[in-house]
Amino acid sequence: MIYLKRFLLFLFVLSAISSLSAQVKLPALVGDNMVLQQKAKVNLWGWASANEKISIRLGWNNLPIETIADADGNWKIAVDTPAGSQKPYDITINAANTIVLKNVLIGEVWLCSGQSNMFFPVGREDKTWKTGVKNYQEEIKNATYPSIRLFTVALNASPTPLDDLKGSWKECSPESITTFSAVAYFFGRDLYQKLKVPIGLISTSWGGTKAEAWTAQSVLEKEVTFLPILQEDAKSEKVYQEKLETYYLNLINERIASAENAPKDQFKKPKKEPNKTSYVLYNAMLHPIVNYTIKGTIWYQGESNSGKAYLYRTLFPAMVKSWRAEWNQGDFPFYYVQITPHKGQNAEIREAQLISLKIIPNSAMVVTTDVGDANNIHPIDKQTVGYRLSLIARAKTYGENNLVYSGPIFNRMKIKKQKAQLFFDYAESGLKKKEETLKEFEVAGNDQVFYPADAKIEGKTIVVSSSKVKEPVAVRFAWKAIPEPNLFNNENLPASPFRTDNWEIKTEKK
Repeated sequence: MIYLKRFLLFLFVLSAISSLSAQVKLPALVGDNMVLQQKAKVNLWGWASANEKISIRLGWNNLPIETIADADGNWKIAVDTPAGSQKPYDITINAANTIVLKNVLIGEVWLCSGQSNMFFPVGREDKTWKTGVKNYQEEIKNATYPSIRLFTVALNASPTPLDDLKGSWKECSPESITTFSAVAYFFGRDLYQKLKVPIGLISTSWGGTKAEAWTAQSVLEKEVTFLPILQEDAKSEKVYQEKLETYYLNLINERIASAENAPKDQFKKPKKEPNKTSYVLYNAMLHPIVNYTIKGTIWYQGESNSGKAYLYRTLFPAMVKSWRAEWNQGDFPFYYVQITPHKGQNAEIREAQLISLKIIPNSAMVVTTDVGDANNIHPIDKQTVGYRLSLIARAKTYGENNLVYSGPIFNRMKIKKQKAQLFFDYAESGLKKKEETLKEFEVAGNDQVFYPADAKIEGKTIVVSSSKVKEPVAVRFAWKAIPEPNLFNNENLPASPFRTDNWEIKTEKK
């Protein structure tokens, strides 16, 4: 009798475990308070038992929809969404268990990624680089926007692609905005005020990270020009392992020598920075998002790649191309920020970002030469950056008419005797200077020696010259680590730094 009871108890426990494992589970992104992209086919997905039937009832559709998990328990289904509105919906998912997603909104969803200037939060954190944005106390106080929803991806790195991540959707409030990406928030806030539909912002960023960390391993292995990146990573890993081996050897010897006395453990264990390694952030902080339907991406990164800016010309576009392939949503909008002037940077990285405009379809770039800080790689005026990103989206993505979204971009040069005439895109309404004299123009002849140039606005063009250059062949503008240019279009948007020559630059050699 005792054995029978034990056997029945075993069956009960086994049944309970089996029932538990059969329950439908959802990824962190599919949860309460989320925003789904309006007027689109959006994915809902998760995990269940093999071949389990899942029934889903959408708050905006009375008819249930059904799907079946595959042999590995994975399931995904695309559902149609209505036009965006302020109305919250529930989504009910039934299988062995029932999950009800509450307070779901339909609107516009943007992915926000990059390194520390994208990660930089609205609020201040004492004794850290997170100093808060300009007027951060006032910004936080006024940040009650329940129809803007925020999702911050928890920092993580992985050598292999992950299926899920950590984080949760939150309504925008003074409490939730304090630690959220400032650039993403100001971008989303302006869109919300103009579009009048809910905005979902997914922030996945990490300070000090390189573009290769956000790029899939297969992409890096495919191009011969990217293989040295992986080779360098392998070398760094080898050095780290050797240091780790030495650490443990020293620890063993110390403890043996200590005998009965308590060891001092005086040796420092070597640290490994996971976010510096290629593809580990793509695996952990991007790959788990690719099922989530988005409208587009904003990106603020480049500081950590400035030492190899020439390589960034191809690496950055390759990263964007691979993201779009993963999402399978075509060439969705990709708008990015040209990094601000700083004493630790160089002109070449801004050039690489400018060149990428011609390579990346459906892209646009914010210029920030007027809102930087030579001594602070994290300038606090994130409001201007977010606003300029939103200008791009409003014009290019949402079709707002007669909206100029870019400062002057160099187009071509024409030599006229001892002068060079420069033509620009995004200068239709005219050019202007914000001081008495145009600054940061240089001109050179065939000897490749640059001299400060006299620059004048003539209509929609700039004419430059120098008494020291009789036959000009090249012009450079704001070509230094800390330029202070003052050329704008009449919409008060700054001109991008540029050069007309293709002479060898220092980062080509690295």
